[in-house]
Amino acid sequence: MRVVVAPDKFKGSLTAAGVADALATGILDGKPEWTVQRVPIADGGDGTVAAAVAAGWQAVSVATEGPTGAPVLATYARRGSAAVVELAAAVGLVLLPNGRAEPLTASTFGLGLVMKDALERGATEIVIGLGGSASTDGGAGMMQALGARILNADGSEVQRGGAALAGAARIDLSGLVPAAAAATFVLACDVDNPLLGDNGATAVYAPQKGADAADLVVLEAALAQWASIAAAAIGRDVSTEPGAGAAGGTGFGAMAFLDPQQRPGIDIVLELVGFDSVLADADLVVTGEGSLDEQSLAGKAPIGVATRAQAVGVPVVAVAGRSVLSDEQVRAAGFARVYSLADVEPVLERSIANAAELLEGVGRRITEQF
Repeated sequence: MRVVVAPDKFKGSLTAAGVADALATGILDGKPEWTVQRVPIADGGDGTVAAAVAAGWQAVSVATEGPTGAPVLATYARRGSAAVVELAAAVGLVLLPNGRAEPLTASTFGLGLVMKDALERGATEIVIGLGGSASTDGGAGMMQALGARILNADGSEVQRGGAALAGAARIDLSGLVPAAAAATFVLACDVDNPLLGDNGATAVYAPQKGADAADLVVLEAALAQWASIAAAAIGRDVSTEPGAGAAGGTGFGAMAFLDPQQRPGIDIVLELVGFDSVLADADLVVTGEGSLDEQSLAGKAPIGVATRAQAVGVPVVAVAGRSVLSDEQVRAAGFARVYSLADVEPVLERSIANAAELLEGVGRRITEQF
């Protein structure tokens, strides 16, 4: 029996690799003669670089700047002329000093520095994992790090952060890193929000980054100005494109100036880790994430895994910290069975603290039922 263990992280508890290790330990404890291959995955957000590295990509660490300009060390993955970078690893919410939100001044500049490093090392294709952003700057900081100059009416350079874009008058792309113009960019993006409006980057996501009602007004006006000068520079308006509002509008900055492809994150990750070849002689796939719910059905990692496995006739089971899916939804998603840690330990705090032990138990149960 050959089992492929391909989970996403259990957020706040275990990394994807940690989940895979715990499940594999339980499976091999129950059936030592079985073969288990661990393939930790992600959905295109945080954990994407780790998934690539686990699959054999080279980890590259680079000094960059966090969302407020403080120095941080970010890791991206590289293989040949391809690189995978994560927004969250450079300018994510988790990197705010002391956890203090800076909704008006936080920037994506540090992400641009990581991308620049990859380009300077010879990358000609860069996958950008969006998600977990601390800023609402429309990707302006990213472009500044790549050599673009965003100028006020008096010719001075606009400061970093979303709010400062209210005074932006034009963008000068003459200093853009040449390699950026020649490279191919791919956005791992699973949201379809536009940049502006009731469903835009500010209205939907800025409150999660600490913006109050007054901040929302400032940021929306600033992003509208940013969209206006971008349209003037490239001759078209991409602010209404699906995904432009992703990661505080970082999707917009990339769409306007880097001409990226945009693809579901899980599809990109499964290709990065060579998942289809892993499935070739599998008898069972075990996947999962912290919570299986309606949001999972919209294309999160376990659904992507189940879809690929179903296509080649390999049964799939899912493991979750908790599951609120109905039996009908479980079947429709392609899962033969769902195991929930909450069924064993209903107290959330204890489930999170003891997730590894509980997952080992699930691994043993899987061997009894397959």
